[in-house]
Amino acid sequence: MVLKAYGHPGITLHRAIGDASLCETCTYHADDSCTFPQRPHAQECTLYNDINQQPLESKPTYAPRRNVLQTISVWYQRHPGLIGLGVMLAASLLLAWLAASR
Repeated sequence: MVLKAYGHPGITLHRAIGDASLCETCTYHADDSCTFPQRPHAQECTLYNDINQQPLESKPTYAPRRNVLQTISVWYQRHPGLIGLGVMLAASLLLAWLAASR
């Protein structure tokens, strides 16, 4: 029985029918990766994954290709401090070279 968890409309709440526990048919129980506190007698669970259902085929994620200018723009937006530090270093080296050449 599939319900929606109270107060969390995006989370599916699975509930066992009758006295059977959900753990008997859960993939997380089968591979011993379940950390649910009510395990192995859980009657309600938000993590339930039925071992009898076919897994959904995963589709490759679409990742658009970027051109060089977009890549540089994204890198600049993520690392403005490094750009500023590089500009200050270049300016100080230029000033030191100009002062030494006089």
